[in-house]
Amino acid sequence: MKFSVLHIKDNRPLIEPTVDHSGSHVKWNVTSLSPVGPIIQTSQSVERHGVVLVYKQLGSDNNNYSFHVYLATNSASDIKDIGKQVRCYKNRYKKIEKPPTCKLDEGMYRLLSEPEGEIKPQDLKFTLAVTKMKGYFEAFFEQPPPFKLSLVEINTEETVWSATIREGDCVDNTEKKPRKRTNSRQRSSSPSEEETTCKRPRWQDESDGGKTMMTQGQDMSEKQLLQVARRLGKEWKQVAIFLDLTSRELDEIQATEKDVTMQKLKMLVEWKSRRRPGEATANQLWKSVKELDDLPNEVHQTLQDMMDNRAAK
Repeated sequence: MKFSVLHIKDNRPLIEPTVDHSGSHVKWNVTSLSPVGPIIQTSQSVERHGVVLVYKQLGSDNNNYSFHVYLATNSASDIKDIGKQVRCYKNRYKKIEKPPTCKLDEGMYRLLSEPEGEIKPQDLKFTLAVTKMKGYFEAFFEQPPPFKLSLVEINTEETVWSATIREGDCVDNTEKKPRKRTNSRQRSSSPSEEETTCKRPRWQDESDGGKTMMTQGQDMSEKQLLQVARRLGKEWKQVAIFLDLTSRELDEIQATEKDVTMQKLKMLVEWKSRRRPGEATANQLWKSVKELDDLPNEVHQTLQDMMDNRAAK
């Protein structure tokens, strides 16, 4: 039997091989002190403490009811991130306060409603990588409440969460404050709410003794690309294909560079060199590879941290 050890290093989960084990102990080379636990192979699915968050779209049409239903891990940071995303939408949303917690296995889930409404997409996958993308069900009804929403695990057909939304839940009891008109440049809106994001603040960056104003569209540095390269595994060639490099170009990189980490770095540098200024950002890189199923969660988290750090400055 083979064991591995899960521990937390640099705020990220890492899995390390063991040196030896007995019937009661596991031995491995310590690279950092952190909460640890042994990992053994199992055929059971991974169960997580999850939450189901419901938001209702607010508007002038009282005859139509539209909801966003999010699946997330039961962590304060994930719940906070979803709240921030909802506040960035062009339309206003109200959080429906219903008991959110439930146990979610990694797998596919379907949202059902009584009475039957229009729900898109029909199924939603729950994994750590997918939840980072903040996907959601959209439920639309043309009749007044109550509505009963139920989340069903597709393989077992088990109902893992349900809630009834009543008329009182849908009332907008927030006081809308009038906007102050200023002489500053007005913000333009995008065609769809999903494409609308919060306006990021500008920040100052010092280089060569001088201060230069920069925006979120700053290209990734080679140091940042190296951080991403270090977290890529054997799937890095698939990443290269998603970034529009050819197999021949990959062969050339491997022929000229023997160090695997530097091969990955050169691949990312090549991607950056083909893009115009302002189009080689962490956000653009994440958009290019987010559909790759084999992409490690560490890469998702690294890019997300880079985007969050830009927004916080």
